[in-house]
Amino acid sequence: MSTGIVTDIEFEQERASNIYLMSLAIVIVGLPLPIINLIATFFMYLSNRNKTWFIRWHSLQALLSQTAIALINGFGMYWTLSVIFTDETVSNPYIAYLITLFTFNLLEFIGTIYAAVQTRSGYHVSFWFFGPLTDLLCPKENSPTA
Repeated sequence: MSTGIVTDIEFEQERASNIYLMSLAIVIVGLPLPIINLIATFFMYLSNRNKTWFIRWHSLQALLSQTAIALINGFGMYWTLSVIFTDETVSNPYIAYLITLFTFNLLEFIGTIYAAVQTRSGYHVSFWFFGPLTDLLCPKENSPTA
């Protein structure tokens, strides 16, 4: 029987899940400008950096993954604008980059949905590259609330 009281663990799981969901919502709003996702995730990280280790860790992982995606998308946007507004032509490397860009964005989108669902259920999700990097930047043993 539920008493309607949200426990600290449930709050923590929901907050960590919302971090990932926020980055998905911002993707829809900021699709033409890749920097918007990064800025929103950065502010989400800043607002959560004094929370529990679980929330801080997932905020940082989301920030690191959004930083990589923003760099990839930013370069793709620059290259596309160069093709449109300068005498640069569509080339095989450009098409290959667009395919790579699309693949990375799709993987990040799927990974973010997966992370949001799993963290809401209480599981600790560590992305392939960003998880170990986040472990280095946000170690559990140095955490005052670990």
